[in-house]
Amino acid sequence: MKFYSSLITRACVIAVGTLLSSSIFAADVYPNKPVTLVVPFAAGGPTDAVARLIAVPMGKELGQSVIVENTVGAGGTIAATRVARSAPDGYIIFIHHMGMATAPALYKKLPFDPMKDFEYIGQVVDVPMVLLGRKNFPPNNFKELETYIKANKEKVTLANAGPGAVSQLCGLLFMSREGVELTTVPYKGTGPALTDLLGGQVDLLCDQTTQTIPYIKDGLVKTYGVTTPKRLSALPNVPTLDEQGLKGFDVKVWHGMYVSKGTPPAVINKINKALNAALNDPEVKTRLAESNIEIVAPAKRTPNGLKDHLDAEINKWGPVIRKAGAYAD
Repeated sequence: MKFYSSLITRACVIAVGTLLSSSIFAADVYPNKPVTLVVPFAAGGPTDAVARLIAVPMGKELGQSVIVENTVGAGGTIAATRVARSAPDGYIIFIHHMGMATAPALYKKLPFDPMKDFEYIGQVVDVPMVLLGRKNFPPNNFKELETYIKANKEKVTLANAGPGAVSQLCGLLFMSREGVELTTVPYKGTGPALTDLLGGQVDLLCDQTTQTIPYIKDGLVKTYGVTTPKRLSALPNVPTLDEQGLKGFDVKVWHGMYVSKGTPPAVINKINKALNAALNDPEVKTRLAESNIEIVAPAKRTPNGLKDHLDAEINKWGPVIRKAGAYAD
């Protein structure tokens, strides 16, 4: 019996040693082929633009190409599910915005758990938003807007880019804070929503600065306020919603980077190093600044920085979404 017991013990030790050495070897040679960066939205959108901008310098740091793939649908949950079910080897990376935090409340049958099914690379960038109105909308400033929507709430239309979109979430928070329920008009993407706002087909839209600043500067829309606590350098004359009375109103489109659960720590470290190298690249910094996109502080560009922020955001948005009954399925 002692012989067999000893044999089994040695076999277990060898097996564990083999697994450990295989994991270490995988991390040492990673990556030995191109890496895929999954974007949960269509090409040309803000998240896609950020992904394509950082993909090249990330690839230089990793020594392999980083190829952007768009896996669209269901507010980013199709892409998230794909990544959660992918092999934990670091060859499929995922970049997603705050929709990762709102999905648990928006979808009753979510096929993944943001806090259990992923490893975290780090936060990436924050994108501010602005509350816009069509050019010929009667209110000329935020105070007039508040009076107008409370008197005409059934008639006022508030566009968004569809269920789970950041524009929808911003709109929900705005209506919650104002105590009104406007007529929401969902679109399949921000592009069509913005087009109809410019054409005067809808009244209001809360959208990201990456694509709205040119229209604001050209006077093609009315601007009622910035959704972040501080004014934007690109729009210094536009007050924040906070300073106009909506104290504590803070909505920005934060982005995080993830891989599937079980990815080796050494691989996670390599991806994190590549992410930070990309965000420190001078050209990337310039391009992001031109679009008024803020690179997050180094402390946030870490696995724990993303994990803690994601947890806090899930707890922030869950009650807002459930109170509004704004479910996507």
